[in-house]
Amino acid sequence: MKAYVFPGQGAQYVGMGKDLYERSEEARVLFEKANDILGFNITNIMFNGTDEDLKQTRVTQPAIFLHSVILAKVLGDDFKPDMVAGHSLGEFSALVSAGGLSFDDGLRLVAARANAMQKACELQPSTMAAILGLDDFTVEDVCQRVTDIVVPANYNCPGQLVISGTIAGVDAACEKLLEAGAKRALKLNVGGAFHSPLMESARVELEAAILNTSINEPICPVYQNVDARPYTDPEKIKHNLIAQLTGPVRWTQTMKHMIENGASSFTEVGPGNVLQGLVRKVDRAMPASSAELA
Repeated sequence: MKAYVFPGQGAQYVGMGKDLYERSEEARVLFEKANDILGFNITNIMFNGTDEDLKQTRVTQPAIFLHSVILAKVLGDDFKPDMVAGHSLGEFSALVSAGGLSFDDGLRLVAARANAMQKACELQPSTMAAILGLDDFTVEDVCQRVTDIVVPANYNCPGQLVISGTIAGVDAACEKLLEAGAKRALKLNVGGAFHSPLMESARVELEAAILNTSINEPICPVYQNVDARPYTDPEKIKHNLIAQLTGPVRWTQTMKHMIENGASSFTEVGPGNVLQGLVRKVDRAMPASSAELA
């Protein structure tokens, strides 16, 4: 069974998607359509911008979404998923690629999500940190014992968990986690505390947009971040997309469930190769590759 996975924020790079634009008429049409929908020239930023331009949340999220979704579309008959999943933002790319959301609606939701998250980041200074070399239970336990807001946000692979919260909360947790035996506690260069209670204002804003968007039954199960389980029911998918903003990305559990349910290979669709590395941390023997045009 073929599993396809879609990357999230952090996978962007200058020049992303340019080869698709140059090689495929279908891709060109979709990229130009995206410029119209967003109201700014995102293709110019993707192809010719700077790292700083691309790092703005309002640009990063739609850029990664566009690269992933347009690549899946131009793969045509070569894109035959038995199951899909996406890391954070990538969940929207997965849903569009599996036919659960239209391209236009997916892009509008991603743009709304990015803007809502940007506003939430500006409401309160906050951050995230990657904790390396500790088991999940220890990280969860330490976060619970810190008085400021700090929570597990991204369960990326065994021994790698990202925490999220106020600057004071993350600093205090990092100190305690290093004392508890973490190999590293690495503060991340991000705009705010994604996948934490500090994203509540963004969740409320996005909820209205998601509830007003038509979601169809996808062509295969979509494994969703909040509980790492497969879904095809549109109402449940909507509920999980809303909960995702303030809940953790259970990526380790997602990979394990996909493998348990028969995944025999993983293909990463979009920029970068981070997700392939995470698959190998869960199962070293599992084939993992990047989707490419023939």
